[in-house]
Amino acid sequence: MTAAVKVDIARLSAELEELAGFTDSPAPSVTRILFTATDRAAREFFKQCCRETGLLIREDAVGNIFGRWVGSDPQASAVGTGSHTDAIPNSGRYDGTVGVFGGLEAIRALRAAGHKPRRSIELLMFTAEEPTRYGIGCLGSRLLSGTLSPAAATALRDGSGTSLDEARAECGFRGDLATVALAAGYYETFVELHIEQGPLLEKEGLAIGIVEAIAAPASMRVVFHGQGGHAGTVMMPDRRDALLGAAELALAVDRAARATGSPSTVGTVGVMQPFPGAINSIPSRCTIEIDVRDTALEPRDAAVEEILSGARAIAERRGLTVGIQMLNADPPATCGTAVVEAVARASAQLGIPSRRMVSRAYHDSLFMARVCPTGMIFIPCRDGVSHRPDEYSSPEEIRRGVEVLALTLAELSG
Repeated sequence: MTAAVKVDIARLSAELEELAGFTDSPAPSVTRILFTATDRAAREFFKQCCRETGLLIREDAVGNIFGRWVGSDPQASAVGTGSHTDAIPNSGRYDGTVGVFGGLEAIRALRAAGHKPRRSIELLMFTAEEPTRYGIGCLGSRLLSGTLSPAAATALRDGSGTSLDEARAECGFRGDLATVALAAGYYETFVELHIEQGPLLEKEGLAIGIVEAIAAPASMRVVFHGQGGHAGTVMMPDRRDALLGAAELALAVDRAARATGSPSTVGTVGVMQPFPGAINSIPSRCTIEIDVRDTALEPRDAAVEEILSGARAIAERRGLTVGIQMLNADPPATCGTAVVEAVARASAQLGIPSRRMVSRAYHDSLFMARVCPTGMIFIPCRDGVSHRPDEYSSPEEIRRGVEVLALTLAELSG
């Protein structure tokens, strides 16, 4: 396949613009929550675009959408690409969507250029990459990869108590969740186009990031229980302040992440909720939620163990009780060499400057890496901003990413 693929960036930009109009928050923000009317409308728009391109469409029991360009050897393992279109509240229009509609445009560009794939090329729109409704990220790809059991998925409830089974049935997805998991050999390779969601490419003036590894989080919820009381009448020697235990643990998270010896270990306290939350009341309970991640499992898990043992020690020293719940501990992923090198060759063939890098955020590709050799293509986003209404990648940046994706798919599909 030559480098002569022509990406219709005007068409793709118009589709991204139309998709951004499916939102439950005012422009320029985007809010699309799993299985809401807005999410369903966005899904129908995507399927319409796939049908117009001549792709064969199927949907599974959890609502993952597949659009297939059938190759000359339909029995061969397919090459997959895609991402997600759901969006957290008050988000932007490029996260995930560039990989879905950019994947569609890459297929259209290859068809126009006369590419005849041996392996089928399949475009995926994953269900619920964001954890907004059910508190678990990458729901669709977890089920596809067999990482999340059907029983665990069935047990999920949203904030109003609606089960996943109830919500998907309302959208017409009534099949057995056990059928979602992909058969062995379904995909030969998978590659996801995505905005970087970080500043490195823009800072270095580079157009393409070739992802070699994807970090994964270990997330935990720690609840300290102490003894409440009046802020003025309980003297300091008698206090069992749950918030102080949580505050001490927050500092321990920072220390543990810095002490692993790995420059890739990061630790974040994103939630700290004291109860009852009154200025003149000693907190009797405090919940703290912690995210620790690395591209290597050993330093990440060492930090997690340090944090958990620290929580127990803090509770004992301060006269508190502590409850610990591990929310998830997904292993990081190393990208498939064949995919990484195909992306590198495509970038070089197009004369587009690139760099090897890791993904600090995790994506559906983290779980697709359990299915087949997987890689990611990053494009810059302005100031590294994501998950905000001012999230932005220029049409030129998107065009280059789609060109690299197209040539990568051409090589991988044969």
